[in-house]
Amino acid sequence: MARRRDERIDHAVLAAVTELVREVGYPGLTMEAIAQRAGTTKPAIRRRWASQKHLVVEAMARDRAGVVEIDTGCTHCDIVGHLEALRDAMDDPAFGHVLCALVADLADDPELRERFLTEFWQPRREACVVILRKAQERGDLRPGLDVDLVLDLFAAPIVFRALFGHSGLGPEFPEEVVCAVLSGTGTGTGTGTGTRQGTGTGTGGRPGCERHRALRGHSASSQSTA
Repeated sequence: MARRRDERIDHAVLAAVTELVREVGYPGLTMEAIAQRAGTTKPAIRRRWASQKHLVVEAMARDRAGVVEIDTGCTHCDIVGHLEALRDAMDDPAFGHVLCALVADLADDPELRERFLTEFWQPRREACVVILRKAQERGDLRPGLDVDLVLDLFAAPIVFRALFGHSGLGPEFPEEVVCAVLSGTGTGTGTGTGTRQGTGTGTGGRPGCERHRALRGHSASSQSTA
C-alpha cells in the first residue's frame, strides 16, 4: 500500500516558497532554502514537485493574490475594484516581482505554461467574467462583445506598467483605465441603473461613475479624520 502523502509538508513548503520569494526574490530562490524553511528535505520536495518552477507556480496559485469577488451593482465600481486588486497583487514581491522571470521560464515548458494559465490566471479572469456578464445583462456593456478581449483591455495596462515600470501605478490609474475602456465598450450607463446619469459619457464629460467617486471621497475623508 502506498504511503499517504503528508499534506502538512505540502502546506509548509508552499508557505516557505512565498516567504522566501518576498525575501530573496525569484532568482535567489533555492531548493536548499525552501527545504530548510519548511523543515523538510530536498528529496521530499522533489517527490512532490517536478521542478522548482512547478513549486513556484503552485505557491502563486494557492495564494490567490488579486482574486476578488465584487458585486456592487455598479459596473464601473466593480471593474475598478478588480483592477485595484490586480495592482496591489502586482506590487507584491511574491506575485508581480516573480512574473517577468517566471514567464521567461515558462516559454520552454508548454505543460507548465498551461498549468500556470489554468491554475493562476484563470481564476482571476473568471471572477472578472462574472461582472462583465452582469454588466451586459444590465445593459451597461454592448451585447456581442468579445469578453476575453475586453478583459485584456482592462488588465493589460496594469500588468504592462507593473512589469516595465515605465510609468506610475498611482491610486487613480485603475479608474483611468476603466474610464478609457468603458468609453469604447460601454453603452453610456455603467452604474446598473439603466440611466446615462451615472457615467457622463453621453454629455462629453469624462467617463466615470459618480457613485464610485462618492464612495472614494467618503473613504478618503474617513481616513483623513481617523
